[in-house]
Amino acid sequence: MKAVTVEKLGGPEGLVLGEVADPVARAGEVVVAVEAAGVGLVDVFQRRGQFPGFERPGFVPGAEVAGRIIGTGPGVAREWIGKHVFALVRTGGYAQRVAVEPGQLIPIPPGLSSVEAVALGVNGLVAKFSLLRAGLRPGERLLVRGAGGGIGLSVVQLAVLEGARVTALTSSARAQRVADLGVENVIVRQADTDVPGGFDIIIDPVAGPELATFFQKLRPNGRYVLNGVAAGFPTPDFGTGLLANFAKSPTLSFLSLDSMGPAELAEAGQALFALAVTRKLVPIVGRTFRLEEAARAQEVLEDGQVLGKIILLA
Repeated sequence: MKAVTVEKLGGPEGLVLGEVADPVARAGEVVVAVEAAGVGLVDVFQRRGQFPGFERPGFVPGAEVAGRIIGTGPGVAREWIGKHVFALVRTGGYAQRVAVEPGQLIPIPPGLSSVEAVALGVNGLVAKFSLLRAGLRPGERLLVRGAGGGIGLSVVQLAVLEGARVTALTSSARAQRVADLGVENVIVRQADTDVPGGFDIIIDPVAGPELATFFQKLRPNGRYVLNGVAAGFPTPDFGTGLLANFAKSPTLSFLSLDSMGPAELAEAGQALFALAVTRKLVPIVGRTFRLEEAARAQEVLEDGQVLGKIILLA
């Protein structure tokens, strides 16, 4: 089969399309014929050698795929064959086929395509669990950093559905599209942007050196959920910004899908897909690329000008 391998750590030129052996389903596994694979920042960090466990080249990136099951291993019922599924995989997604355990699968309902499932996928799951972690209640004021990014777009849509008063912080290029999602306020991000305070919750997939400055934007007993590092890791002393607001009793939480069990992920994924089928939640696809264009797809992701999920078509 064809697959994209990280042959050299560093820039996108290290992504090389080639022929590799087809995966064989071991005991307790199925083989999925990949129709769509998500391109995410985790893939970029892995390619650069900046992600734990991926310090050496020679691996196939890609953490989320959608397609149909074409094979089963020992101990797996043949009834799985033909099912349309979304799969969370730690690696191996930039390929025509991938072997996974059924616990990594989320059924895709009729009316939702593989591309749409991946457009929600990881980003939607991170968004949903972040809002659950924050304990969002109707009427609360919520600030979303990076609101025009993949996670941010899902947070915005889900929070609006929950009746939150959403303020979106995003770039000028994405501001109108984000505003169309029903937010109360859009703030265009600039070097001297003055972000108001008084938020019950801040959801942050951006981090970066400015992280600590946002703690002061919380109201008393406010909750801050950090679920990504799109702008890089914060400075080592970022915790001092939280301590400076000690009197307001703020809460800082981290959110990673790695801490979620298969049952939690499946339940949340099915809920997201059900919302998408009824169009209450819109999968936003930025651009699609062929598998052999993986390097270009990651370049576009890093450039940050495309609104919506970037997807490889296998």
